[in-house]
Amino acid sequence: MSVVLVTGGSGFIAGHAILQLLAAGHTVRTTVRDLKREPEVRALFAANGAVAPGAALRFFAADLMRDAGWREAAEGCEFVLHVASPFPPGTPRDENELIRPARDGALRVLRAARDAGAKRVVQTSSFAAIGYGRGEIDRPFNERDWTDPDGPGVTSYSKSKTLAEQAAWEFIKREGGGLELATVNPVMVFGPALSADYATSILLVKRFLDGSIPALPRMEMGVVDVRDVAALHLLAMTAPAAKGERFLATAGDFLSLKEMCGVLRRELGTRARRAPTRELPDWVVRLVGLADRSVRQLGPELGMHKTATSAKAERMLGWTARPAAEALVSAAESLFRLGVVKG
Repeated sequence: MSVVLVTGGSGFIAGHAILQLLAAGHTVRTTVRDLKREPEVRALFAANGAVAPGAALRFFAADLMRDAGWREAAEGCEFVLHVASPFPPGTPRDENELIRPARDGALRVLRAARDAGAKRVVQTSSFAAIGYGRGEIDRPFNERDWTDPDGPGVTSYSKSKTLAEQAAWEFIKREGGGLELATVNPVMVFGPALSADYATSILLVKRFLDGSIPALPRMEMGVVDVRDVAALHLLAMTAPAAKGERFLATAGDFLSLKEMCGVLRRELGTRARRAPTRELPDWVVRLVGLADRSVRQLGPELGMHKTATSAKAERMLGWTARPAAEALVSAAESLFRLGVVKG
């Protein structure tokens, strides 16, 4: 088995990737910004069934905005899963608050991996780097598509993921030496939260369940389960065919927010009784956006229909995804189990 570095070990996707790596017998190194978090994160993995985490899991302090720590974390690693990247619930006033750590952090990790003699880096990118700034297209989005970072309605998050992935491919081309790169580009990631320190995507499910969203904008998004996203990282890590490839991850057709709430109501019954059923007119959302920057960024996506395909990952790597409903319901069930939302 291999020694694998997973960046951002306290994160949603990273946590599930670490659990799967440990279960498969790999030795895992992971980074946190402050080693004071190690006991908390280590306990989280143990509570979620990690095998022998003491010997098989080591923690290193490293920050995406600083050089310190990355060389030590990557030393002796055959593979690197670069998962860490900021995904805040709100919209920063300065887009560089997201762009700099995403882009510069990716380059720091790639340099450390190259200098350590690692074989391959799998970078967690996003559908945000594929399907925005271009309006609707008459086919499913795929890995050949790129977000236009200067296109209409592109958020600072989408811009950060696009620029970070483009910088990574350029690095491999110009400075990578023998280092290989693959990227995983998931749509919105749901599935079971490992702790009450949940991801931004899980916050959306929480708001559905606790009634803090009384009505819904007319928006659609792709859904994929975090366990399947983690599994795709592991496939892209070792499969020879994954070298130099992007892999889009989605569970199928995009769902409207109303359809997502319908799934929760149907599957969870009275526990999802607060999930909204009413859609707001677009003009109301745009009016609210005049005063709320996080709502304002929704404007270009209102009423837009998109979809995407994971045919490439299925064909090349044998990857399969759980149904979107299972990803949503398991996210909700984890919030009940963790006491974040009362059933």
